[in-house]
Amino acid sequence: MAQVQYYGTGRRKNSVARVRLLPGDGKIVINDRDINDYFDLETLKVIVKQPLTETQTEGTYDVRVKVEGGGYTGQAGAIRHGVARALLEADPEFRPSLKKAGYLTRDARMKERKKYGLKAARRAPQFSKR
Repeated sequence: MAQVQYYGTGRRKNSVARVRLLPGDGKIVINDRDINDYFDLETLKVIVKQPLTETQTEGTYDVRVKVEGGGYTGQAGAIRHGVARALLEADPEFRPSLKKAGYLTRDARMKERKKYGLKAARRAPQFSKR
């Protein structure tokens, strides 16, 4: 018998998260590690759980995630985006609340490229009159 699963892909900066929601008791597993082992900062754990809290489904789904690329903050944002999309697949009634909270919108902010003649994206070489 096939188990019901809901999929969602989330992206943020250079991170891509593939999220699966399974009916369960609220366990969150990221790259085969528990969320408490994967993220040290409490704020990142809160970011990941935001869509579940918003829809009051925190204890009803197990979340299984494969995430790669970027740093921890970008990965947490990507997971949040993926969880929100998977919740939408599970129940379209969640759309207004998730949309209002901004969890369905892909954060388009990216690192600015370095330009020639500069040391970084905007950092110019030190200027000296003499």
